[in-house]
Amino acid sequence: MGAGAMRHRVQIQAKTVALDEHGGPIQTWTTVATVWASLEATSTREFFAAQQVQSEVTQRIRIRFRADIDATMRVVHKDRVFDIVGILPNNRQTQCVLMCKERGNAENSQEP
Repeated sequence: MGAGAMRHRVQIQAKTVALDEHGGPIQTWTTVATVWASLEATSTREFFAAQQVQSEVTQRIRIRFRADIDATMRVVHKDRVFDIVGILPNNRQTQCVLMCKERGNAENSQEP
């Protein structure tokens, strides 16, 4: 894949534990890396839960190979948040495909 296809700037974030003003632990997200990526929607599914229509969007996010990414992390692109479901490195370890599920808006997705 050429560099032109990776035209989106995304942040890869990991969960971290910080202390609140009372010394209690709170989970936050810390940016591990900011990388270029290609985003490809792979499927959309609508389903009914508690009598409300819910939607689930799956994304394939391609980035240059990184060995420090795991499925506990997430990807943030602008105001969208994607939970990493699986990581597929290619055989030559030049790229990683991150299979992700969209969580929603970055401002509303602070909880782990």
